[in-house]
Amino acid sequence: IVRYPTGKYIASTQRPDGTWRKQRRVKAGYVPQEEVPVYENKYVKFFRSKPELPPGLSPEAAAAPGKAEPSDTGLSKAAKRNLKRKEKRKQQQEKGERDTDELIQALERSALSEPLPSCGTASPGVSPGTSPGDAPASERSRRLKNLRKKLRQVEELQHRLDAGEVPNPTREQLEKLSRRKTLEEELRGLERDS
Repeated sequence: IVRYPTGKYIASTQRPDGTWRKQRRVKAGYVPQEEVPVYENKYVKFFRSKPELPPGLSPEAAAAPGKAEPSDTGLSKAAKRNLKRKEKRKQQQEKGERDTDELIQALERSALSEPLPSCGTASPGVSPGTSPGDAPASERSRRLKNLRKKLRQVEELQHRLDAGEVPNPTREQLEKLSRRKTLEEELRGLERDS
């Protein structure tokens, strides 16, 4: 703000597009909008004046470098602990899925390369001397779940191919599609035995 002998003026300013605003004469006591303090009621003033620390915690103890806070500063201890557990569970689940996929692929390779025993209809993963009914129920249910998942993935891939979402399927995708019948037969066999 520039003062001239005849009154108070707001100096001319340049706009973002390059043009200039004229200087303006203002009354005595005028306060520009940017300098007007923002109104705060008594409750806002009260809560802003309170310390941000919990009652009873000294600022020195809060500033102690003993514990490093995780990046989620707005969360409580329990929420942070839950986030860590959730991440750990997710990592374990992903690792377990990868392990089971590798195991299934290894079993399929071994089942395709080894001739079936002539004494019965043993499925891969069951030793020749036992029947599928002797296998533990949890192992069978896990195998059923994995087979259903694989079939779901194959059907989803087939839909995507039919819809034209995958114009050039990779070799792995084509192999997955070609295993559909063997997966279905194995699933039916396991469902029949259980």
